[in-house]
Parts: sequence; C-alpha cells; structure tokens
Amino acid sequence: QSWSRGMSYCLHSESHLDTGPIYVRENGKLHVVNPGAGGVQNVTPKTRPFSLFSRSFSVELCMNREDDRARRQRTDHFIFTYTKEGNLRYSAKSLFSLVLGYISDNVDHIDSLIGFPEQIAEKLFSAAEARQKFTEPVTGLRALQKFTEAYGSLVLCSLCLRNRYLVISEKLEEIKSFRELTCLDLSCCKLGDEHELLEHLTKEALSSVKRLLLKDNSLSDAGLRRMTAPIRVLKKGLENLLVLDLSCNPKITDVGIGYLLSFKKLNCLDISGTGLKDVNAVIKRLQMQIGLVHSKVPLKEFDHSNCKTEGWAEQTVLQWEQAVMEAQDNLRSRAAALRFYGKTRRIEEVVKCTLVEPETKASGNLQFYKEKVQNCQLPSKKEVVGSHELKNNKKRALAEQERERTSKQKHLCLTVEDWDLLNTY
Repeated sequence: QSWSRGMSYCLHSESHLDTGPIYVRENGKLHVVNPGAGGVQNVTPKTRPFSLFSRSFSVELCMNREDDRARRQRTDHFIFTYTKEGNLRYSAKSLFSLVLGYISDNVDHIDSLIGFPEQIAEKLFSAAEARQKFTEPVTGLRALQKFTEAYGSLVLCSLCLRNRYLVISEKLEEIKSFRELTCLDLSCCKLGDEHELLEHLTKEALSSVKRLLLKDNSLSDAGLRRMTAPIRVLKKGLENLLVLDLSCNPKITDVGIGYLLSFKKLNCLDISGTGLKDVNAVIKRLQMQIGLVHSKVPLKEFDHSNCKTEGWAEQTVLQWEQAVMEAQDNLRSRAAALRFYGKTRRIEEVVKCTLVEPETKASGNLQFYKEKVQNCQLPSKKEVVGSHELKNNKKRALAEQERERTSKQKHLCLTVEDWDLLNTY
C-alpha cells in the first residue's frame, strides 16, 4: 500500500482538479485508486514491488556470460589427460608456461629483447608463432622486428623465396626486417630493376649475404649498376658475396658484367642465358680480373638445393605462403583450389621457371668458379714456370686495374640513381 499511497500523493500534488477514479491493472486484476483517501480497493494481501525492467531482462544472465568467459580462461591453466581407467584427470600448468603464453599473446607490446636469453626467446617465438601473431598486418611486423633486432641470424639465416612473388609483394616489409641472412634465393620472381627488395640488398643489414640467387628476374645492366654502386664507391653492401646466380636474364650485356668485377671475394658465378655479345672476351676478363675460371661442367652450387629457409621463422614463412595462396585460391575456381591442395599447381610453376633452361643450354653453359691454390712442399719445374706465368698475369692484371682506375678518375660520373642510393648510407 505504500507505493499506491505514493502514487496517489504524486497525482494529487500534480493537479488540484478532480480527475475522477483512477484504475490500475496488475496481475490481471483491475484496482481502483481513491485519490482522496489514498487507498486502493481490492488490493491483494501479497503486493509486488514496481519493476523498472521488463521480464525479458535479466542481470543474472549477463553475469553468467562473464562467468563463462572467466571459466574458459581458467581451463587454459590446466592440462587434461585420461587415466588408464578412462577417467578425466587434470593437472595445473607451470608458472613459466602461463607467463610465456601471456607474453606471446601480447608480444607486439614488447619494447626490446636485446640481452634477453636466447633459449627463452626461442620458446617465446615458437609460442607466438603457434598463435600466428606474425601473420597479423601491423602488430605482426612490429613483433617480428623486435626479434630480428635482437637475434639476427637466429631468427632466419637462410631464406628461399623461389617462385614466391606473391609472398614478396604481400610481406615485403616483413622480409626486409630480416637481418644477417647468409643465403637468399629470389629466383623466378620477375622482380625487375626497380624493385624495393633489390635496393634493400645493398643495405648494411644484408651485408652478410654470401649466396645470392637472382635467376630469371628480368634484370638489366641498370639493375646491376644500382646493386653494385655501394661496393664500387663506398666499399660497402654485398662485400662478402661468394656465390651469385644471374642466369636467364637476357637484358644483361657485357657492360653489366663489368660491374660484377667489384665482387673480389666471388667464388662462383652463373651468367648463362644472358645477352653477352663477346663471350670469349668476358671469359678472359673474369679470369684476369677476379680469377674466375670457366667451368665446362654444371656446378652444384647453382642447383638451388643448398638454399633453404632455415631459422626460427621457418614456419612463419610457410604461414605467409599459405595465407597468400588461400587468398588467391578464393578468387579462383574450384578446379584451381583442387590443384592447390593436390600440390599440382606448385609443380606447374617450377616447370614454367625451368622452361628457360634449354635456352641456356643452347647458348652455352657460362658458369665460373675460382680454383683453390694447393700448398706443396717441393714445387717442380713446371710449377715454378707456372708461378712465373701467374706473376706475369698478376702484373698485367694490376696494370689493367691501374689503367681502369685512372680512366675512372678522369671520367668519374655517377648517375642520379647512384647518388640517391649512396645517400641512404
């Protein structure tokens, strides 16, 4: 009756006029409110308080949802197994694994990992990799950079992107974040002379590259000039390069081969399928300048079996490739999807790349290697004569180098592209 008295009091206070009887329906019964007396006729003994919410609303239901999420999170703290009798048994996870999981979920918020133990960092990288944190567009790049800055070659020491142009275009910034790579395979990617990744090869972060495979990439003399500009002028860039594959690039001519003479440490070179005009002159020039000998037999260094993706991020690269391929397959027909899952399409790509090889066989095998000097205790007369010939050849080579240096000093003219590239150092 208290709420009815309050209601009648409010009605009476709002208007002094006689509004007549007021009817209120509650629980299927009609009640008459007497404004004068403030009472209610036919009031049931059990009154129900006034409800501010509808019957469909339930605060308890919302609390149950939150409790369910909390309960699910709590189950992640346990490991469930079964006994021999078939009973469910659970045991709590270690504190290390719980902390590792929490940090891997928020790995993009880490400030720095420099000085952090390598053993724990590898487990942290694997945990984040299992959660596919490095496949995310923005946060994945930021997290990957923290690992590459601290651990370099441990994250990835060798990277094979043969026939993976889609991965390069989609994950270019992630690929550029890798440091201290020793082997890089970019064969059959059709990058061209103006690609960002080729410009990134001249940076200090990739000065550790020893094997570089650029087969069938539509390169020309302009691309080789840009790629060798830092080492020709500043003695930086690909100064540690040992193996270089430039085969199946028909736009490379004798002028482009001249830029390769700056790689003094080069041990193996493949220029088969290029647009050389005077092959004999190029062979003599390579032998005299950097000591490379023409091989009559194909070298095993260029069979693309030695360069594989190795390091902590090996599965990450596979995740990138799978994500890119799935995105492409969604735009194709069901037949293309079946070819993808049946691993038929990937074989077709390899065949497309190897179609250029018969042309190289027809034009000749132009693979070069550096002979290893064997130390002997007692040299023979022939060896002495050969040593004199080598000394004379070296003198001639030095004389030619001096002539080239003087001619370069007289006619030193760098292009705008070379200056732009050199200004980045």
